[in-house]
Amino acid sequence: MREIVLDTETTGLDPLRGDRLVEIGCVEIFNRMPTGQIFHRYFNPERDMPAEAFAVHGLSTEFLATKSLFAEEVDEFLAFIGDAPLVIHNSSFDISFINAELERIKRPAISKERLVDTLMLARRKHPGVSNRLDDLCSRYQIDNSRRTKHGALLDAELLAEVYIDLIGARQSQLILAAEPREIRVAGVGEMPRRQREIPLAPRVTEADRLAHREFVLTLGDKPIWNDFLPPVAAQGEISSA
Repeated sequence: MREIVLDTETTGLDPLRGDRLVEIGCVEIFNRMPTGQIFHRYFNPERDMPAEAFAVHGLSTEFLATKSLFAEEVDEFLAFIGDAPLVIHNSSFDISFINAELERIKRPAISKERLVDTLMLARRKHPGVSNRLDDLCSRYQIDNSRRTKHGALLDAELLAEVYIDLIGARQSQLILAAEPREIRVAGVGEMPRRQREIPLAPRVTEADRLAHREFVLTLGDKPIWNDFLPPVAAQGEISSA
């Protein structure tokens, strides 16, 4: 299943009071594993950057003045997210800004039914404690030392790692990577290891085997390979041929 982990940065807290979107970072995950595909853009908000917001993300008015407008990048953004579920920490905040920008350019809003809110997931799993992104990184031993300031792409990358741990997908991957075992109901013994229905074709040819045996015969009286070769080959079947 394809999912998009998403984060934003803005000029403030309320799009209804003129605050604007200034950065989007998206990370694609497939079957709960990051694929390496990302979408990342800065946007010109067409307004100044308040000091309080600048202290959070460090994006200045001067820096953003040279960036594209949201309307100029929206098609690429929408194509990247497609119809995938959107994994967002405190999703109501980010989606309110994205939908406000979409409304400005007369584009349909993103449905809230698509949202997976990791803050709500974390509160259910870890009630009564702080579940900020930094706290979750610490809880799941995810290195967030680069996060000296907020950044949409970096935060999306960290959130992708948190999300995988939060829903227990990393443990599932470890179980799937282990040998397939099945404990009997009575608690005695294990089921035998599953075998391929059609064995893989051998990749070592008979010529390869003969060449190796010839090489072993050049190694002296007691090469270690004699412990692994069939007895006839170990006694010099090549030299007697």
